[in-house]
Amino acid sequence: MQSIRKRWTAVSRLLTVVALTAVTGLSQAAPFVFTAIPDQDERRLTERFGRIADYLSQELGVEVQYIPVKSYPAAVSAFRNNQVQLAWFGGLTGVQARNLVPGSEAIAQGAEDTAFKSYLIAHSSTGLEASTELSDALKGKTFTFGSKGSTSGRLMPEFYLRQHFNQAPEDLFAKVGFSGDHSRTIALVQSGAFDLGVVNYSVWEEELKAGQVDPSKVKVIWETPTYPDYQWSIRADVDANYGEGFKEKVRQALLNMQDPKLLEAFPRSAFVPASNADYAPIEQTAISIGIMDEVK
Repeated sequence: MQSIRKRWTAVSRLLTVVALTAVTGLSQAAPFVFTAIPDQDERRLTERFGRIADYLSQELGVEVQYIPVKSYPAAVSAFRNNQVQLAWFGGLTGVQARNLVPGSEAIAQGAEDTAFKSYLIAHSSTGLEASTELSDALKGKTFTFGSKGSTSGRLMPEFYLRQHFNQAPEDLFAKVGFSGDHSRTIALVQSGAFDLGVVNYSVWEEELKAGQVDPSKVKVIWETPTYPDYQWSIRADVDANYGEGFKEKVRQALLNMQDPKLLEAFPRSAFVPASNADYAPIEQTAISIGIMDEVK
């Protein structure tokens, strides 16, 4: 009799699990995962993008997770390997990632990303002042880019430097470095470790507002012409894995994001529609100066 009761108890528990699974089916689905290029301090990014994950979970009806990555190439690799299905990329990393995952799409960009720009910054010891033109006084200085895969911290500034001086950075400057991210570039130039650097204008303004920039030690001396930059890119197979129309739901959730506290994570004023075609100039520029393969 006791054996029969044990069997009935086991069956009852199994039926309970089955019932709960049916009721909470969404929680059993694989999480929808996204990442972002590490253009700033990782701790701050994790805190900010955690709020974005919560927002997307509510809007999409599935569990959404944010995972940090250590480098720009790591963000591209995570997208290629389906470790993440959505990513907040820079212009160059977005192009590279979509080339590696056929059918993937840029679905939204910041309102500011349609006309982005970079700042050339200089340590006060150089004596350089703000100008609308690149000066020959830059020659022979020490210089740092951000990440090798950065659009605003490497690709576009390098293009404009080459265009103006008709020289590669290695020939133009006494020493060329790669800091890894924009915040680090600012810190290196501010400390005097490098005379010059190039940074994302948005990060510069944010760091300045946060009191992380000492204007007596480092200043903006030139800004690039504008170009398209950051965007959300999504893998082609999300509808197959998360249900018909899921990609469009993600797009609309991003475009409908209006809470200033959420938008501060980027920071952007709003998101607007984007397409792969918007980033053709970035791909052409990367090919023209021979760095397209460096972030593969």
